[in-house]
Amino acid sequence: MRSAIALFLVTLPLAAADLATGPPLPHKLVENWPQLPQNWNFGESSGVDVDRDDNVWVFNRGKHGLMQFDKFGKLLGHWSDLQIGRAHGMRVDPLGSIWLVDQAGNALFKYDRFGHIKMVIANPGNAPGDNDAKYGFHHPTGVSFAPNGDFYVSDGYVNSRVIKFNRDGDYLTHWGKKGKADGEFDTVHDVAVDGRGRVYVADRTNARVQIFDASGKFLGKWTNLGNPWGLYYVAKENAIYMCDGHANRVLKLNTDGQVLGVLGSFGKSPGKFDFAHNIAVDSTGAIYVAEIKNWRVQKFAVPR
Repeated sequence: MRSAIALFLVTLPLAAADLATGPPLPHKLVENWPQLPQNWNFGESSGVDVDRDDNVWVFNRGKHGLMQFDKFGKLLGHWSDLQIGRAHGMRVDPLGSIWLVDQAGNALFKYDRFGHIKMVIANPGNAPGDNDAKYGFHHPTGVSFAPNGDFYVSDGYVNSRVIKFNRDGDYLTHWGKKGKADGEFDTVHDVAVDGRGRVYVADRTNARVQIFDASGKFLGKWTNLGNPWGLYYVAKENAIYMCDGHANRVLKLNTDGQVLGVLGSFGKSPGKFDFAHNIAVDSTGAIYVAEIKNWRVQKFAVPR
């Protein structure tokens, strides 16, 4: 037992040293963002996104499950009766609809900005679906949108696959199963789509990002970046932002997987991360990072 422990202690720093790195990102912490009302707190913060007005939406496991802020951190509204089993990923689509992923409830919800449900994808009674189910998930994690309105769901902790739907919620296709080979996954934790329609999948436990075309054809993989927990495509930069909840850092990548910048490290104090779970970037280039263990969302802005 002693020798096994010693080996672990020796190899862990080597694994960290093998991670690709790059120059520090220029972003600086925006202190005291956001401003919460007295006695209010986030719970474990699992999802974050920005809308077309740069308002920030935070999905969390606390009493106020979804909160909306302006870019300065002022609270604009909150939704408190979501009936979500366990909050996970969330995204705002190009038309302003809010999409929430219920991991424990095996469901995907589409809301308008006033909190009215417009679409539900789930099995009856939220029963889990198997790997071939068209409309049933088993612990899903994230959602992302193609330029034509199609959307992809990362499904997720059990089914280890990606499912594609059209804009109306009709099933189109799916791919993936549990494994380590190309096109297989171990914990599909998020998904992002670039301007050319390529699909980037956070294969978290396999510590890689896999890339596919819109039909699920394998195109390539990035294997030296760490454990991808959250992915976010920024069209104006043609770049992918990734948060690694294991190494607790944020990476900015070009679409060839080259590291353009790095931000953050492990810690409890402001500016550091503990389980960096999800990420979003606004029109100014400011980065928002949702954390599980620190129960917060932090904003990092480019100095002007």
